[in-house]
Amino acid sequence: MINLSSIIFNGMDITKIDVQIQLSAGFAKPEFNIIGLADRAVKESAERIRNALAALNLSLPAKKLTVNLSPADIEKSGSHFDLPILCGILCAMGVLPEDEISKYVIIGEIGLDGVIVRTSGVLAASVWANNNNMGIICPGCQGSEARWAGHTNILAPNHVLDLINHFKGAQILPLPQMATPINDKEKVGDLSEVHGQEAAKRALEIAAAGGHAMLMIGPPGSGKTMLASRLPTIMPEMTANEILETSIIYSIAGKLDNQSLVSNRPFRSVHHTASAVALAGGGSDARPGEISLAHNGVLFLDELPEFNRATLEILRQPMESGKIVISRAKRNATYPAHFQLIAAMNPCPCGHLGNAALSCSRAPRCAEAYQNKISGPLLDRIDLHVDVDAVNPWEMNNSNNVPSETSAQIRERVVAARNRQIARQGYVNALLDGGDMDKYVVLNDELTTFLNTAAEKMGMSARGYNRIKRIARTIADLRGDDNINMSDLAEALSYRPINRGKYGVKH
Repeated sequence: MINLSSIIFNGMDITKIDVQIQLSAGFAKPEFNIIGLADRAVKESAERIRNALAALNLSLPAKKLTVNLSPADIEKSGSHFDLPILCGILCAMGVLPEDEISKYVIIGEIGLDGVIVRTSGVLAASVWANNNNMGIICPGCQGSEARWAGHTNILAPNHVLDLINHFKGAQILPLPQMATPINDKEKVGDLSEVHGQEAAKRALEIAAAGGHAMLMIGPPGSGKTMLASRLPTIMPEMTANEILETSIIYSIAGKLDNQSLVSNRPFRSVHHTASAVALAGGGSDARPGEISLAHNGVLFLDELPEFNRATLEILRQPMESGKIVISRAKRNATYPAHFQLIAAMNPCPCGHLGNAALSCSRAPRCAEAYQNKISGPLLDRIDLHVDVDAVNPWEMNNSNNVPSETSAQIRERVVAARNRQIARQGYVNALLDGGDMDKYVVLNDELTTFLNTAAEKMGMSARGYNRIKRIARTIADLRGDDNINMSDLAEALSYRPINRGKYGVKH
C-alpha cells in the first residue's frame, strides 16, 4: 500500500490527509474507486487522472485501484487531491519513488493533458508543511506563493512529466523565486484629493486611530465613498504577522492572483445585493467571505439600508468577537474577522432629505422608514455617526487656496495615537472592555456627571455609553494626552447617535 500526504482546510485550521493507494490483482480490467467521504470534485479526479496518464503514454494496470482518503469521517472537498492521488498511483506503478515523495505534502489539480493547474491554499499548505518539517509539491504557477512561507523544500512542476523527470534525475526543478510585492497604494488616491468635508475627515482620522466603526450619512455625491476608500491610506502599515495572516486567508480563498503577499490593508467594498454567504463565507467547502477578506483592513458597505436586514445582522457577532464561525452539519470553520466597518447611506430613498429643491414629495416621512431598515442593535455597534453634507462649489474650487492635509500627514498622528494605545493596553481602543475600560478610561467627577446627563437625555444604551468613552480615549490619544478632558468627551458625544441634526429621524 502506498501512503502519501495532502491536507484539507477547516477555516484557518489544516488537517493532514493520508492518501492511501492500494492495487489488488485478479481483475480483468482496471477499476478505480475513491473512498473516504469524498465529494463530487474529488471523485471526478478519476477521469482527469485517466486522461493525464494517457498523455504520458501510461495506463492503469488491469487491477482494482482503491484510493482511501483518511481519516474517513472528515468530508473531503476540492480538486487539489488530483496530484497526490496521481503521485500515489505512479508510486504503485513503480514510476515514482515512494520513500522520497512521501516526505512532501502534495496539492494540485491535474488537467487532462497532465498540466498541473493552480489551486487554492498553497501558502497556507506551505506554512503548515514548513512547521511540520515536510516539503511541499504544488503547481508551478504557484511556486512563488509557497516560497513566501519561508520554505526552501519546494517542488513546483508545471507538468506531471517535470515531476517524474526530477525524481528520475533527468532534470532538476529549481527553487521558486518569491514574486515582487505589488504596491498599489498610489491607485487608491490621497485624502488631500477630497475637497471640503473637514468634519468627516476628522471623524475618519478618529476611526483610523482607534479602530472604530463609522457610519456616514449624506446626499448622493457628497463624497462618502471617496472618503471611505481613502481610509487605508491613513491607517498604520501592516505588521509582519498581519501580512501573513491576511495572506493565508486570501490563499485559502484562492485570491492570491499575483503570487505576492497582501502587504496593503484590504479594502473590501461589498454591493448591497451580496448574500449572507458572500458576506459571512460558506458554501460546500466553507470558504471565507467578505468579512474575513477584510481582516486587518476595511469592510465598506455602501447604501447600508439597501442590504437585506438578515444579512446585515451577521455583522453583529464578528464585530464584537473578531471572528466568524461558519457552522455546517459535519464541521465548523472559524475565520478571523478583525475588520473596521465603514458604512455609508443616503438619509432617505431619494437622498435629498432637507433640500427643498430636490427632495421628493414624501419627505420627511419616507426617511424614517428608510433608516429604520437598519436594526438598532447594529447601529449601536457603530461608534461614529457622521453627517456628510453636499460640498459647496467654492470648496470644490479651493478658492481659499488652503492646502488640504495629505494622507501621510494624517497617518503620522494616527500612528502616534495607535502606538500610545499599544504601549498602554496592547490593542486599539475600539476593543476596550470590562476591567480594562475602567483602568484606562478614567473620567473625573465633572466628566462623569456630564456624560451621565448626556446619556440619560439621549437614551443611550450601556454599549453606547462605553463607546463614547472609547472614542473620547482615542481623541485624547490623538492629542498625545493621557487624560481625557471635557472637549474630548463633547466631541465624542457629537458623533452619536444617527438621529441628531437636520435629518431628525428617530429610531
